[in-house]
Amino acid sequence: MSIKVGYVPGWLPLNLFPPKYSSHKILLTIKQLTEHFSTPLHFAEAHGFFTSRSLSITLIPFPSGTGHMVKSLSSGEISIAIGLTEGWISAIANGNSNFKIAGKYVATPLCWAISTGTQQGVDHVEKLAGGKLGVSRIGSGSYVMGFVLAQANGWLKEGKEPFEFVVLDDFKGLRDGVNSGKADGFMWEYYTSKRYYDSNEIKNVGEIYTPWPSWHIVSSNNLPPAAVGPFLEAVNEGIAYFNTHKDEAVGYISTHLDYSKEDAQEWLGTVEFASDVRKVDEKDINETLKVLREAGVVRDSKVSYQDVVLNL
Repeated sequence: MSIKVGYVPGWLPLNLFPPKYSSHKILLTIKQLTEHFSTPLHFAEAHGFFTSRSLSITLIPFPSGTGHMVKSLSSGEISIAIGLTEGWISAIANGNSNFKIAGKYVATPLCWAISTGTQQGVDHVEKLAGGKLGVSRIGSGSYVMGFVLAQANGWLKEGKEPFEFVVLDDFKGLRDGVNSGKADGFMWEYYTSKRYYDSNEIKNVGEIYTPWPSWHIVSSNNLPPAAVGPFLEAVNEGIAYFNTHKDEAVGYISTHLDYSKEDAQEWLGTVEFASDVRKVDEKDINETLKVLREAGVVRDSKVSYQDVVLNL
């Protein structure tokens, strides 16, 4: 069996071809799944948890953000994706009917680091109010969390966006943007940002946690639900392996993913993957919808758990 493997920092897509559903191209694109969070998937691929379920996997580069992933799911370019909870729920709740949530990947919240340029005078979160906020693209997690940050600080005003959103494409573009003055600040996952604080490329001015589990799995509505099950089972096995081989996880992260051993160990103490990715908590979804409505991201007051989650 030929397996092609390619990596782009922060992105880890896979091609899956279940024989029973060979007419469906299942491209698992892990949108904004920063490298350390992908470790259970690396274990699942490395230890044959996908192939044991007749899933042929090809890892390929796919550098894109949540907004792009939503478009790719809508166009049928991809069938399964793992990404930030707020990106999926806001897209579905605002009218995208092309995919639904099929599973929960990470049970713990995500710590978003708030960053500015090292030469800028922005040294407190409060100075970002009404300013230029860099985002990877409109609809991305970095965009949605801008509204959550504004709501938490009392910056929301009826009928007005809380920031001037500046699209800067990717993490490097965001770092360059705050140092060139294109943006006043941006938000990205803390441990991915930390190495650039240590090198003094960017400056940390605060953190904000998602008030929901950070990562969920979505599936295109064109994909038969029965085709999703084997993939979810393999991810469960990868997570179980991760949980019982923490030293191996630290070794992999610190030698292959450009994180220090100390940062990898510290991150392990902050994250808990889902005990069973097939179970999506109704309370989690409804609470996320509630917060996104209060932040002005979701406008439909009638959307609920049943509208967002796939019935497997």
